[in-house]
Amino acid sequence: MKSFKDVFENYQWGEVKNKLEKVSLSDVRYSLQKKNKTLDDFLNLLSPAASQELELMARMTQMLTQKRFGKTIQLYAPLYLSNECQNICTYCGFSLDNQLKRKTLSDTELMIEASVLKSMGVNHVLLVSGEANKIVGVPYFQNAVRKLKPHFSNISIEVQPLMEEEYKLLHEEGVHSVLVYQETYHQDVYREYHPKGKKSNFHFRLETPDRIGRAGIHKIGLGVLLGLEDWRVDSFFNALHIDYLQKQYWKSKFSVSFPRLRPAEGIIEPNFIMEDKDLLQLICAYRIWNEDLEISISTRENEVFRNHIVSLGATAMSAGSKTNPGGYAVDKESLEQFETSDERSMEEIKIMIKKAGYDPVMKDWDSVYSGV
Repeated sequence: MKSFKDVFENYQWGEVKNKLEKVSLSDVRYSLQKKNKTLDDFLNLLSPAASQELELMARMTQMLTQKRFGKTIQLYAPLYLSNECQNICTYCGFSLDNQLKRKTLSDTELMIEASVLKSMGVNHVLLVSGEANKIVGVPYFQNAVRKLKPHFSNISIEVQPLMEEEYKLLHEEGVHSVLVYQETYHQDVYREYHPKGKKSNFHFRLETPDRIGRAGIHKIGLGVLLGLEDWRVDSFFNALHIDYLQKQYWKSKFSVSFPRLRPAEGIIEPNFIMEDKDLLQLICAYRIWNEDLEISISTRENEVFRNHIVSLGATAMSAGSKTNPGGYAVDKESLEQFETSDERSMEEIKIMIKKAGYDPVMKDWDSVYSGV
């Protein structure tokens, strides 16, 4: 059965890096003028040379985003279910080798956390957990979705990679979107960041979006952990992945997120520093290349950046986020996966979005539309 692995193996990290370095300003301008953009154009817009046209790219991004999505920003919040994890990942606070108090929400605690989110006006919730199949496996997720479904119009998950049949089970329960990050597409060094656990299997993770697509999930979210490796090369491979998935699973929608490596207990420092202007260039490159792609900005980013990105490509933002299980009410001192940067409340973010001339959207989807 065909998978992204077949496409991925036709590309080499070093060759992509060399191509990026050789892009000229005339190449960038050619790509900006083209009507139908290709992956080659995306590569040009990612290049160091393209930073010279960032102002033009930002104007184009604003225009294209408003044309496709209007002046709206979808708001959501994460609900962390557990910090149990069987992987050792050098960049994550939940890593197995971190000596910390582990916590998994009970049914009662889950509903207490949910009630706080509802009081914030949240209708789109993202369920997040560490990767520990025996403690927080599919039965746990099924139970959580069943309990939350009557209270939220949209439920997404960001959990360990699952099998196709397991994704089908969760889809039947009402899961609307699945987010999964390769972290880095640099296969030669991938194992160094993931020395132990199921996550160390590069190809199993690489083929996860294929299993999600075959399961008929409505939306698939991808991204890389910005700071591990060269953000330009990693982002090209992420776009290559999205391009393949859109052609293969055309009934699904796609989103991209931009997690930058943030401080957390026991993690490494970023190997590659990504400045705000670099992230803006990346967002613009994605939008100019792919007008239909949803672009999500988390609370990892600082207030100033998030204030400006509202009108420069974003279509969804998290707000009021707590990145620890029970962080909203049950156990506010449990370990966070990472530190947030924008700590404003959901209400403050809504006010900021309105001041920018945009509409904060709390609900634009209901499972009744898909027959789930």
